[in-house]
Amino acid sequence: MALEILTIPCLKDNYAYLIHNAATQETALVDIPEAAPILAALAARGWQLTDVLLTHHHWDHIDGLPDLVAGLPARPKIWGAAADAHRLPALDHSLKDGETVTICGERADIFDLSGHTLGHITFHFPTTQALFSGDSLMVMGCGRLFEGTPAQMWTSLQKLTPLPDATRLFSGHEYTASNIRFALALEPGNSGLMSLSDKVDKLRGANMPTIPTTLAQERQFNPFLRAPNPDMKAAIGMTGALDVDVFAEIRARKDKF
Repeated sequence: MALEILTIPCLKDNYAYLIHNAATQETALVDIPEAAPILAALAARGWQLTDVLLTHHHWDHIDGLPDLVAGLPARPKIWGAAADAHRLPALDHSLKDGETVTICGERADIFDLSGHTLGHITFHFPTTQALFSGDSLMVMGCGRLFEGTPAQMWTSLQKLTPLPDATRLFSGHEYTASNIRFALALEPGNSGLMSLSDKVDKLRGANMPTIPTTLAQERQFNPFLRAPNPDMKAAIGMTGALDVDVFAEIRARKDKF
């Protein structure tokens, strides 16, 4: 039985995610921007929070934890990166790249996708086909490189190459509309991007999330994943350039967009 996933809007544009196993009655939370909407969602469904999964240390992914714990009958187990433990709340489980653990009764694979921050991790649930990527790989984008280098982020993203196209991507922010505008600035004649932009506009116009997407869609349209594509290289005047250099140029342009 696949895990149930609930998307919870938080703050201005953050997302948190509840992952629930109906058979075991375990419930995990991915990131905690603020407590109130999480507590409301748990109460509405009668779920008991057993685990909190932290992708990285930025305030808008961890600051709601004290209020969350204060509102729960029992403290959940806290999971996070061993490499980032000095900047995270106290961890019950310290995780490393390549590790496989069991969360909510299902296998979860841990990837260190450093770049946005150092020690940023993602949680991949292969049976449920879900990847919780925080601020590393974003829908139609990737996180700004506050601590890592373009080469480091490009190397990180290559770790996701073996994952199936059907994998659903749950990222940490609702940035899709602005990310598509940037993608269209790079490839204004891309008809697939235009159609995707219309779809996203309709969803946002109805105040609906654009997340999740699939890795298949990201591989087709996300400019950062398209760095090896000859059409992308031609579009930005870098035909024949190394993939990592194309990625670095796209990231630099996005920073100024």
